[in-house]
Amino acid sequence: MSSIPVLDVVAFLWFLVVWVGYDIIGDLPAVQKRSIVGGIQAQRLAWLRTMARRDSRIVDAQLLAALGQGNAFFASTSAIAIGGLTAVIGSGDKAMQFLEKIPYAAASSALIWELKIVLMIGIFMFAFFKFAWAFRLSHYTAIMIGATSLPEETEAGPREEHGARTAALIGIAAEHANSGLRAFYQAMAAMAWFFHPVALMLATTWVLLIMIRRDFFSRARHVVAGSASPT
Repeated sequence: MSSIPVLDVVAFLWFLVVWVGYDIIGDLPAVQKRSIVGGIQAQRLAWLRTMARRDSRIVDAQLLAALGQGNAFFASTSAIAIGGLTAVIGSGDKAMQFLEKIPYAAASSALIWELKIVLMIGIFMFAFFKFAWAFRLSHYTAIMIGATSLPEETEAGPREEHGARTAALIGIAAEHANSGLRAFYQAMAAMAWFFHPVALMLATTWVLLIMIRRDFFSRARHVVAGSASPT
């Protein structure tokens, strides 16, 4: 640890606290209820309860397929990023020489450079597993939709209860997908560490403010929650 500058340690800890802290606090039920995530989950519940009343579920299957494709895209993107970053390990001399020519860029030892690469790989590995699991859960949701009985087969109560369970399952998939997206946001912030540890702290704070605004104060959140006019 003595070979690692204190400023780099502080910057990394700030990055870690912001990322993990936001994930933990943002997923608390009382907090989530006030975010766009909670508003969308209420819409999912309404959607799948309505699905349980319909004779045809073709539209529902198409919507679910579109959601699953998005998760698959981000999972494959994460895998590509991991492969690219792995190839950079052990061959960062030219990149370090280039960065040192940039004004105000901090000189970095080989150890710090490798740690930065490992951090980026870790972020994208985290994102990959989150998106891959969300993609898998979308398959399970499709099975739940397929298992929904037709209106003439059962009473409305059991069907709507099944729809609510289906909404809860796709909500879990969305939580994992949201965590994966937050990892992508934080990867953008982590890139600033290649220039300077102070840049990492500033970028991390900037990304935090963006996520807070979009999750709790954006126009989209107010529209979804019904607290703003759609026009």
